[in-house]
Amino acid sequence: MIGLQVYTKEGIFLGTVDNVVMDIEEGEVDGIFVGETNPLLVEESKSTLLPFRWISAIGDIIILKHFPERISISGESE
Repeated sequence: MIGLQVYTKEGIFLGTVDNVVMDIEEGEVDGIFVGETNPLLVEESKSTLLPFRWISAIGDIIILKHFPERISISGESE
């Protein structure tokens, strides 16, 4: 998954997967770390950790089934 591009369900590019967060005990993916995010979606293009449950599909790209309208630096979703 590292290196895959991530898009919202509306088709807006969010960023590229930099890392994957694993639950070692369960052997499952907990989330993905998206770096250099789209400044229209994440204030100051900060890297963002997304829960795996937000992912709708994984193939040549990743499509999210959920993403807030915008994420601000204070950590609050808009």
